[in-house]
Amino acid sequence: MSDLPRKAVTRTAKLAALPLGFAGRATWGLGKRIGGRSAEIVARELQQRTADQLFKTLGELKGGAMKLGQALSVFESALPEEVAGPYRAALTKLQEAAPPMPTRTVHTVLEERLGEDWRQLFLEFEDKPSAAASIGQVHRAVWHDGRDVAVKVQYPGAGEALLSDLTQLSRFARLLGPLIPGMDIKPLITELRDRVSEELDYELEARSQRAHAEEFAGDRDVVIPDVVHQSDQVLVTEWIEGVPLSEVITEGTQEQRDRAGQLLARFLFSGPARTGLLHADPHPGNFRLLPADKEDGDAGQWRLGVLDFGTVDRLPGGLPQPIGDSLRLTLEGDAEAVYALLREEGFVKESIALDPEAVLDYLLPIIEPAQVEEFTFTRSWMRTQAARIADLRSPAHQLGKQLNLPPAYLLIHRVTLSTIGVLCQLGAKVRLRDELAAWVPGFMPIEEAPVEEAPVEGLPGQEQLVGDAATEV
Repeated sequence: MSDLPRKAVTRTAKLAALPLGFAGRATWGLGKRIGGRSAEIVARELQQRTADQLFKTLGELKGGAMKLGQALSVFESALPEEVAGPYRAALTKLQEAAPPMPTRTVHTVLEERLGEDWRQLFLEFEDKPSAAASIGQVHRAVWHDGRDVAVKVQYPGAGEALLSDLTQLSRFARLLGPLIPGMDIKPLITELRDRVSEELDYELEARSQRAHAEEFAGDRDVVIPDVVHQSDQVLVTEWIEGVPLSEVITEGTQEQRDRAGQLLARFLFSGPARTGLLHADPHPGNFRLLPADKEDGDAGQWRLGVLDFGTVDRLPGGLPQPIGDSLRLTLEGDAEAVYALLREEGFVKESIALDPEAVLDYLLPIIEPAQVEEFTFTRSWMRTQAARIADLRSPAHQLGKQLNLPPAYLLIHRVTLSTIGVLCQLGAKVRLRDELAAWVPGFMPIEEAPVEEAPVEGLPGQEQLVGDAATEV
């Protein structure tokens, strides 16, 4: 048996304690207010206590609860620094690790899925996991041909736990809203639920990873480990050695942060153009910073290693052109054209009439990173954006409530927000406009600025929109 709490009554009891705890803290906060404490100070203390209980519970439960925790963790940049600071270490731990399942359980799964002689497939196998995540854990091993490999083993009962957790969490999603200002939690949970079956399907994940590994083979910037072997509940891929992005966030040099941020943005936007797939789980635990190959003559640079293709969005034509068109038109200040495009794509429902200039004013601060040649992402910028949208009295909040997010854009929206959250955690200086111009159909910078370095010129696969390997996914 796994140590993953699978019995519905156990998991439900742990999750049910969350809203009860929230209610208790609200009563505590009311007492503080009556005692003369300011509303702002009490609100922050409540937020801090809520975060403490939430992430502790999610980390213990794994499954869908931890999946939500990972999704939320990339938005910690939006929290006030007084609240975010103490929890950064806990969030990093949540991104990278969780309590492992017993060795006997791992061996049982391997025997069931790879056969009784599973050990003969490996020259070495480390029983202690190198990483543990929401639905499985990873063991380092040496394949029978001598290759270093990562063996991902799915927790028994992970599917049941995922669905149970997310159903339970959705019932009190509104209570989590204040934790991340400007973030609507319920659609996030719903979307995570919709992706559960895909993430549990290691065959589907293997196809997506192979498509990326083939397309990015030999790339000087991005490294994708190839799939070595796949079976139900077990996925074996090449091992890549590198610095976890979570460590770059906490301990990296500014050079490493900037390089990681640039490559993360490049991978986000180039992936759909080159493979027809969007990596849809961009939390720091899924990325590594690797030294560049010496033979490239660029030893001072770094490459980005990308892991975990369990959740992808299938975009056969790359990112939808309306994204590039709307960005370009917004930067050009064409309010009427932007508004017409948003209506056409369903972002503004037919039953609602909005002021095009107000919509433009709402969008411009959000796309500020695309307005300049180089932009430094910071936690303070993220907090400013979150506060602007979360402030009930602000025009931005009122307008944002009237906008609609079409289902086709839901995952793209979440991935983009998550990536921006990671860039803000990194504090990275990024030439975002270069990546948009190179990879997003319909986007063109306002003016052609001189570029000292053309980081995307001549990259393999740029000339094709859909990698051949992706067509079978």
